[in-house]
Amino acid sequence: MKSKLSVIIGSIFAAYIAFVAVIVLVYEPSPDEMNWEDRQLYNRQKLAELTLGQNITEVVKLMGNADFSEASSLNDEELHILFYRTHKQIADGVTSKDECTPLVFKNNKLIAWGEGTYQQFIGLSDNSEPKPPAP
Repeated sequence: MKSKLSVIIGSIFAAYIAFVAVIVLVYEPSPDEMNWEDRQLYNRQKLAELTLGQNITEVVKLMGNADFSEASSLNDEELHILFYRTHKQIADGVTSKDECTPLVFKNNKLIAWGEGTYQQFIGLSDNSEPKPPAP
């Protein structure tokens, strides 16, 4: 009787270990389910996979939901900015735009990313002279 019980317990334990191993090896959380540190790293890695001209839906599918977004219309063209957290400024538990990398879309196509291009966008949307890129 004890040997049957040992075999049953051993089998259940082995099945549990196999289940945990499969979950650990196969499960990949979506970007929206990650903690902020993992999300930052994930976003930096995914930025390297972007290419100019990508559709906004492709980018959102790749990177997940943006932390912030802005939109505007200029000269009959749609401009969208998606902000993804990529670096920590202050350890206050709150994500701010200065901790994000902006992705600029024109008519739903990726045309640029990075702080310098965002500053140029701000200058254009103010109907003033474009501001020079930030250093």
